[in-house]
Amino acid sequence: MENAGRRYGTHRVVEPKGTLPQAAWKVDNSLPIDPSEILIEVEMLNIDAASFTQMKEAAGGDPDGIARIIMDTVENRGKQHNPVTGSGGMLVGKVAMKGAEYDGPIEAAVGDRIATLVSLSLTPLKIRRIKKVFIDRDQVEIEGHAILFSSGIGERLPDDFPRDAALAALDVAGAPAQVYRLVRPGMDVGIIGTGKSGLLCAAAARKVLGNSGRVFGVVHQQSIIDEVSKYGYFDELILADATNPVDVFERINRLTGGRLLDVTINTTNVKSTEMATVLSTRDEGIAYFFNMATSFTAAALGAEGAGKDVTLLIGNGYAPGHARATLDLIRSDDKLMSLFGAKYSNG
Repeated sequence: MENAGRRYGTHRVVEPKGTLPQAAWKVDNSLPIDPSEILIEVEMLNIDAASFTQMKEAAGGDPDGIARIIMDTVENRGKQHNPVTGSGGMLVGKVAMKGAEYDGPIEAAVGDRIATLVSLSLTPLKIRRIKKVFIDRDQVEIEGHAILFSSGIGERLPDDFPRDAALAALDVAGAPAQVYRLVRPGMDVGIIGTGKSGLLCAAAARKVLGNSGRVFGVVHQQSIIDEVSKYGYFDELILADATNPVDVFERINRLTGGRLLDVTINTTNVKSTEMATVLSTRDEGIAYFFNMATSFTAAALGAEGAGKDVTLLIGNGYAPGHARATLDLIRSDDKLMSLFGAKYSNG
């Protein structure tokens, strides 16, 4: 049992004892590594969108203020686990050492650059210095180290992607991977929030649907509609506030002739959008929350209170083959390649 726990990182838990690293308040981020671990020299953090939004608001949009919040969190918790949102993100760096007893899935050699595909909320992290906060793309360049357990997954970065573009894509790779599972030809699919993960979900849905079915997007700013409409994934883009569930429902109800949506995907980074998702979904349909600002209590009790027979799915950031599927999705679309290359270029 001790060996099983070590595989999942229980030996790194400081408090409370008996928990797994993600649930722990504090983990041990010190060296040397255990023989079952991988040591990563970290280059860049990709912060979860809900977490970054919260820190940006708390810091008044000041990059130095965000840096201080991150340093304080990691100093206190031994990991980048936002105490307000409960979410983390992921990282990219070079493999510095592999323990002699490491038997995990990562085949990268020492010196290879990898992206971790597990949350920063469970990854022991030590930051020596924050070099730059990229406030427009939720990324933070640092000097430091991280420790990956034998259970952790990661992906060697591809040669045809800029480092930070690959990091940004892999951070949300679980979302389009789940879309491939949930969407079938002929369905009406709704996507609430058309940021990075929302746009990838729309691209995946369009790929599955082809010329059948429809893709609806709920967007809170006209400028975003103007931007995302050029990708050609959406049949309808709706300008609405997702925190106003009745308004969103009425618009979806009208556009679908009262049928509502077969699958509704929530990729926003703000609170109180649960019921817009639930109400817009038909009975026996699926509401998929890939949104760390989601209150699953609000979603479950709200669905019950509204008499909605909707399957509620929590967004799992992992699915077998999700990293490769997401990178291939971007590779297949010149517009997506241009977007990720331009927005997440190094520098």
